[in-house]
Amino acid sequence: MGSRAAVIDLGTNTFHLLIAEGTPAGYTEIVHEQIPVKLGEGGINQGFIQAEAFERGINTMLKFNELISGNSVEKVKAIATSALRNAANGSDFINKVKSLTGIAIETIDGDKEAEYIYKGIKIAGCLSGKNSLIVDIGGGSVEFIICNKDEIKWKHSFEIGAARLMDKFHLVDPIPPPSIIALNLYLESNLKDLFAACAGFKIENMIGSSGVFETYAQVIEFNKGGLFDLKQTINYSFDKGDLLVVIEKLILSSHHDRVETKGIIPIRVDMIVTASILTRFVMQKLGISQVLMSTNSLKEGVLAEMLG
Repeated sequence: MGSRAAVIDLGTNTFHLLIAEGTPAGYTEIVHEQIPVKLGEGGINQGFIQAEAFERGINTMLKFNELISGNSVEKVKAIATSALRNAANGSDFINKVKSLTGIAIETIDGDKEAEYIYKGIKIAGCLSGKNSLIVDIGGGSVEFIICNKDEIKWKHSFEIGAARLMDKFHLVDPIPPPSIIALNLYLESNLKDLFAACAGFKIENMIGSSGVFETYAQVIEFNKGGLFDLKQTINYSFDKGDLLVVIEKLILSSHHDRVETKGIIPIRVDMIVTASILTRFVMQKLGISQVLMSTNSLKEGVLAEMLG
């Protein structure tokens, strides 16, 4: 058995802790925690972490540090993405975590984030020799990666995550048609580089990396009355019709509807709306007919590098 490693992914919405041992191709999870910190709440588009969010983040890191200390971890890597890299007080947060726990948080840019996501998806085994478009919808940023099992052909991180879009466009619930139109026009304008890149490749399928794509899968399977355990699922293939029906329902739903929908975890109850508009827009714009989901993402990519 290989060394035991801990990865902390400090996302805009959720902080993840993954402690595992073994090899990149076959590791055993010891601890897998996700805490809905909502670091971007109230200030994501202003580039500032609000006091309550700051405190939630610190408390979560203290909890993670206890779990790391109690599980004989040999290597720790903490990765910060969109919210922390863009916040004026992000360095204050990083410094406070270091002084309280000794954990050094590494802030990575969007390019590095996309590389880790690719590595995580690659070890999940859902890539082939044909081109896939990986989509990772976070709260702060969205990563798009054109790739196959051998290489990344193009990648880009856009600061248009679901929390940012919600802050700009989802101000009334349910989201009104003029806001949906405005959001689609915003995506049309901001994703020009993606569409230009995709024009140069034949895209076989789209792979959604964890997050909202897990929610789509859970809602679909629960609607069918099936027993669906996300913990036992690494890769999942959507029926396009089922996926678009669920996306349409989520876009038109009220907050109460979403709270009552089995399969939506609390952190995603509101952000799923703008994420769904984004998912539908990309699918329609690129003519995507085959969509997969992988529960792997950035943290598994970081883990693969550490165990490798």
